[in-house]
Amino acid sequence: MTLTPRRLLAACAATLFAISGAVVAAAPAGAQPGVATMTSIRTGLNTGFDRIVLDMTGPPPQVTHRWTDELRADGSGEIVWLTGEHFLAVTTTPARAHDDNGNRTYPGPDKFRTRNLRNVMAVAVTGDYEGYVSIGLGTRNQSWVRVFTLTAPTRVVIDVGH
Repeated sequence: MTLTPRRLLAACAATLFAISGAVVAAAPAGAQPGVATMTSIRTGLNTGFDRIVLDMTGPPPQVTHRWTDELRADGSGEIVWLTGEHFLAVTTTPARAHDDNGNRTYPGPDKFRTRNLRNVMAVAVTGDYEGYVSIGLGTRNQSWVRVFTLTAPTRVVIDVGH
């Protein structure tokens, strides 16, 4: 049998299809490519602002933030009680704080005081739910906020003015 250009092209396409199918099949079950995974929370005092850093693996997530009257837990909607006069809710997506087996990847406490900072009094993990990781900050004053992501390694940075 001679291979015409059309048959050769069809054979190449079938081979590529079979190879790509094998690559997809080799991906681990439950893997979530493209989802940032939170591994730690760090805090630091800087001149003029407090900094909260969410260390993550994977690609940088999208981040939103807003001042709110009270912090609510993702999923349940229950109030999250946190030290502070004002509250900042920060949400990252797509993100998680657990692995494929449901084990926590953030080993720290769900709430902690930040005695080393001037404005931010406490931090709480308010959610790890359906592709969102939410963090709440309790502050003394409602000040300016700057939120951004960094890569290599992936981090979400939250700066709150004094």
